[in-house]
Amino acid sequence: MSSDLPPPYTALERHPMMPVTSHDEAARFNFLTHMNRYISGTLGKGNKLAYEGRVLPAFKAVHGRDPEHREEVRVAMNEDPFHRMWSALKRNTMEMRQQNGRQCVLRQLDELDAMARQFNEHSGLLQLDASVEQPIYNTCVDIHCQPGGYHGGEREGDVTVGANYDVGLFATTGGALGRLNDGGGQAVVAHIKQVMPDFAPKRILDIGSTVGHNAVPIAQGFPEAEVTAIDTAAASLRYGAARAAGLGVKNIRFVQCSGEDLSRYPDNHFDWVQTTMFLHELSSDSMPRILAEAHRVLRPGGLILHVEQPQYGPDMPLLEQMLRDWDAYNNNEPFWSAMHGLDLKGEMEAAGFARKDQFVVGVRAVADPEIFPPSPDGGQEDYGRAAIWNAYGAIKAPVEETVA
Repeated sequence: MSSDLPPPYTALERHPMMPVTSHDEAARFNFLTHMNRYISGTLGKGNKLAYEGRVLPAFKAVHGRDPEHREEVRVAMNEDPFHRMWSALKRNTMEMRQQNGRQCVLRQLDELDAMARQFNEHSGLLQLDASVEQPIYNTCVDIHCQPGGYHGGEREGDVTVGANYDVGLFATTGGALGRLNDGGGQAVVAHIKQVMPDFAPKRILDIGSTVGHNAVPIAQGFPEAEVTAIDTAAASLRYGAARAAGLGVKNIRFVQCSGEDLSRYPDNHFDWVQTTMFLHELSSDSMPRILAEAHRVLRPGGLILHVEQPQYGPDMPLLEQMLRDWDAYNNNEPFWSAMHGLDLKGEMEAAGFARKDQFVVGVRAVADPEIFPPSPDGGQEDYGRAAIWNAYGAIKAPVEETVA
C-alpha cells in the first residue's frame, strides 16, 4: 500500500517565485495530494464495478440494448449513488485546492508581485502585448475552477493566477509531475533525445505555455536553442518569465501572442513547434487556425508534437470515454469532450501535415525516482493513467514533396 502513496507536498521544490506555504496550507495540500491519488486510483475502480453490476443491467432492462455512445453512459451513471459520491469528492477536492492556493497567494501577493517585477525588469525574458485579446474559449469559464482562469487577477499587473496554478499543481496531479511540476516537459525532452539523437533545433515554439512548466525543461534540455513560449494570458506569462529567471534559464522568451495569429514570425521559422495538454482547451473554430499557423511557421523537415490524452475511438470502452468526459461537465473544461472525439489526424492533415508524415507515440514519463514512486506502465498506453504520455506529431514535408 505504501508504494501507492504519492510523495509529500514538502517534496515540492522551492524555486524563488514559488509562494511560501504556512504549516496549515502545506498540510491541506498534502491531504489533497493523497486524496486526489486515492480518488483517481483506488476509489476510481468502483466506477467500473458500479457500471457492470448495476448501471449496465438497469440500462439493458429499460432499453433492451447496450449503450451506443458515451453520453448514454454518462446519463445512466449520474443516477448511480457510488458514481455521484465519487464525482462530488472529485469536484470538491478541486475547489479545495483552488481555495487553498488562492488563500496562500493573496496572503503574500505584494511580495510575489514585487519579486516578479524585479526578475522581469532585469531578465529580458518577458514580452507583453496589450493589443492581444483574450479568446472566448479562455474567458467563457474559469478553467479548472481556478478563479480568474489563467488570464485574470486581483489588480493590474499581478501574478495571482500564475502563482496559484504553480503552488497547487502538485496537489492536483497527486505529485505525478515531479518536484517542479515539469514532468511533461522532461518527458518530451527525454523522448526526443532518445528517438532523434541528431536533432539539434535552433528555434523552438511552445504554444499555450501558461507558466512555462513544460517549456522550461525544453529550454534546459536544448541549451543551444532559442525557445519562444507564447500565451494570450499576460498574468500567466508574468509569473512564468519570473519563474524561469529564478531557475536561471536564459534561452527562453515568454511572449504574449495568440497561436491563431503568428504573423510576427515568418514562414519556416521554427525547427520545432510544441504543445502540451493544450489542444483540449481550444474551441472547434480556433484549433484549425492554430494548427495551420503552426504548419506555416514550421520549417520543412521540422517537428510538431502535441502531448495530449488519447483520442476516443472504437478501441476505447464507452465507460472509459465517459469517465474521461468528467472534466468537460464537472471541471470547467467545456471543449474536452468534442476535442477528444475529433479525428485529430484529419485535423492535422487539413492544416497541411500529410498523413504519411504523422505519427502517434507513447512518451514515457520522467519523474524523480528517489522520492517519486515509479508508476507501473506495462510498456504501453493505459488511457493516460500509466507512466506514458500520449503524443500526436508530424514531420513537415520538404518543399519538393509538397510541390509534387
